[in-house]
Amino acid sequence: MIVRGWGHLPPIRMSGIRRDHAGVVCHAARSLAAASIAMNETEPTVAPDEPNIAPSRDYPVLFLKKGEDDRLRQGHLWVFSNEVDVVRSPLDQFVPGQIAAISDSTGRILGLGYVNPQALVCARLMERGARHAVDRSLIVHRLQVALALRQRLYGEPFYRLVFGEADGLPGLVLDRYDDVIVGQIGTLGMEQLKTAIVEAVVKVIKPRLMVWKNHGSVRRLENLPEYVESAVGVIEASTRVVEAGIEFWVDIANGQKTGWFYDQRDNRERLPRLVAGKRVLDVFSYVGAWGLRSAALGASAVLCIDSSAPALAAINAVAQQQGLADRVQTREADAFDALKELRQQREHFDVVIVDPPAFIKRKKDFAEGRIAYRRIFEAAMQVLSKDGILIACSCSHHLPRAVMLDLIQQGARHLDRSVQVLAQLQQSKDHPVHPAIPETDYLKGFICRVLPA
Repeated sequence: MIVRGWGHLPPIRMSGIRRDHAGVVCHAARSLAAASIAMNETEPTVAPDEPNIAPSRDYPVLFLKKGEDDRLRQGHLWVFSNEVDVVRSPLDQFVPGQIAAISDSTGRILGLGYVNPQALVCARLMERGARHAVDRSLIVHRLQVALALRQRLYGEPFYRLVFGEADGLPGLVLDRYDDVIVGQIGTLGMEQLKTAIVEAVVKVIKPRLMVWKNHGSVRRLENLPEYVESAVGVIEASTRVVEAGIEFWVDIANGQKTGWFYDQRDNRERLPRLVAGKRVLDVFSYVGAWGLRSAALGASAVLCIDSSAPALAAINAVAQQQGLADRVQTREADAFDALKELRQQREHFDVVIVDPPAFIKRKKDFAEGRIAYRRIFEAAMQVLSKDGILIACSCSHHLPRAVMLDLIQQGARHLDRSVQVLAQLQQSKDHPVHPAIPETDYLKGFICRVLPA
């Protein structure tokens, strides 16, 4: 393979495949392709058996500065804009969402990914090396690998099917509700691949309904519009999800995120020995996954607090259907205000579950978010019985686990109480953590016994 010179956005040609009449890339040849990068001066060579050049098409090359390839070689998938050699590959010459070959400073191709020249994370790796084109076939393969894991882990088709970078599809989330798929795209590159994603999902899953729930701050960072639309079928008023034998119903179009928080399912499996015969408070309850499961497991009384009236209506409907209405109550209120009111009323609960939205969405939010977590944990402990159980959670990646535990301890000491940590919580197995991508490890929590000092 010959790698040449220093021009602006030199294309790398990767030949050895053909296309069928529909334009779908068919991997007919597995032999290595010759590659050339048009440059001006020197011609460094790469061994002819170099395995990282793929059967594909012409791609522009995104060059990294010297030494900026280490994180990618360790397994991460992100390229930051300040890591790019903009002399050799000016970012403003890339078309937003364009597929590019990502190269180290010596011209060695690290992989293929998509580029957004206007974003801080300006490129994300889709294919390590470059044996396979970034197309529907690659997405089908990634879906099949992801599906195999979920089928091994769960007996019913209710789970997060794709968890972005951890499943090799950066910027893409897919949740499965039996024959319904709800997707969320967070990057411009994946938005450009939306048609290929839908085709791949139809091929692998054959859903009756597929909905794009493309909302959220991540899309705004990439200058993407927010919308809800059907890719397959007609959007329903409510969609069924089953957890631990309980049928819940979620409003995909108007509910939070992609409808259901699968990331807490494994943690909810710890409830049986904690809630039987106990009085339970579920704060930030949404549609009652924690609270209704507690009631079904024999809690004597459950109070669910949330600011969303539709979410609380869903809780009441399921409680009625499941024969739990006599032990489940709901209250529409701000969580901080509700906890203050319960304290003033001298209410106490044996188990308090606090599962708030992310108070720290960005690093710059840390100071303010840290205070909010401390306040909510302390307020929760103020309505705990003398020997109570606090289940405290955070979905803020930027809140370290050790800091979170320290905030719980600070709140306890301020109330002259002591804490015993019984268990540490993390996201469910259908949200696998990539060891080289710390951003995939975001959910944390503690089950604590809270006693008088």
